[in-house]
Amino acid sequence: MRKATLGVALAATALAVSACGQGVLGGDSKKDKGPILLGMDIPLSGSSADIGPYMKNGAQMAIDEINAKGGVIGRKLQLRAEDDACDPKTAVAAANKLVAANVAVSVGGYCSGATLPTLPVFDRRKIPMIIPAANSTELVDQKLKHVFFVNGTGDQQAAAAMAWLTKSGAKKVALMHDNTSYSKDIAVRTAAELDKPGGPDKATLEAVTPGESDYSANITNVLHSNPDFIYWTGYYQEGGLILRQLRQAGYKGKFMVGDGAVDAKLVKIAGGTAAEGAYATMTQTPDTIQGAENWISSYKQKFGAEPGPYSTQSYDAVRVAAEAIKKAGSIDGDKLVTALEGIDGLQLFSGPLKFTPRHTLSSGGFVILVVKNGKFVLQDALK
Repeated sequence: MRKATLGVALAATALAVSACGQGVLGGDSKKDKGPILLGMDIPLSGSSADIGPYMKNGAQMAIDEINAKGGVIGRKLQLRAEDDACDPKTAVAAANKLVAANVAVSVGGYCSGATLPTLPVFDRRKIPMIIPAANSTELVDQKLKHVFFVNGTGDQQAAAAMAWLTKSGAKKVALMHDNTSYSKDIAVRTAAELDKPGGPDKATLEAVTPGESDYSANITNVLHSNPDFIYWTGYYQEGGLILRQLRQAGYKGKFMVGDGAVDAKLVKIAGGTAAEGAYATMTQTPDTIQGAENWISSYKQKFGAEPGPYSTQSYDAVRVAAEAIKKAGSIDGDKLVTALEGIDGLQLFSGPLKFTPRHTLSSGGFVILVVKNGKFVLQDALK
């Protein structure tokens, strides 16, 4: 999941890192019994601001549960959240605040384009990143030692999309993306699969400019390719508008969105019943997880609101961090990496955890949702 373009040079991070303080990360002294800080870069403002509180609350819920049982290695956990606004420059500044605060582990990252330039900020200081949402394969391709993912990646999402397109009988598929790292990654990877012989064909690959209010030119281009299925891999703001304008233009075929567009606001922006029947490739949301009823009830009681996308992944990111600290008996970055790589079978919402050599999930965990009566519900578990 992962907004903002990758046009921001990583050179900005080098300057930012050099400005960081040189304190001991998280206070690893044997005499230090203060809280272990977990940092979280999330969107609390900007176009994806609705997602940030879900992630923050999910992380806080795990921290409270762990602290109620005595914490880890004799210390309590504490969350420090910073707003990255899904903007690369803002994200680097937020990451540096967390480094300066001596966080031991980062458990944030939603927009891939904003998360990408923060990777070296944390990696150079040997601070493990356990990323709960951002999932562009470009993040994985950096091959940084201290970076781990507890969400399915772009190639895994493209594979899930292709499985559903084939299963649902699609003939000609139009792909639409917004040129951000996350969105383009999924669209291009899905396009490559559609170009292979057998299965659905690619009708067109259309890039749009995010933040606009009129996508009629893009929609005209797409409809000229005569698709019977359209897959939008961007975010809910533009996705809702595109869906509404497609229906207004007379498109009656199937429509699917990527995980960045799975939000109640997509339905609201599309208006009326325009979103009814729309599909989505998505890692599990709280209400699609079998046996999560008690967790959802606890979340609602604690925060007075329904849990949303990436709340469970953020909850699990904290649990993974705590497990690594416990196994390492330390918050030394390299020891934590060794502990993370050695985790085998820790039960997450997505299933038993074992990281691949690329520090990704062994299974992407993507499912297909569908909008029914204005809400995203489970359509197919793709088992």
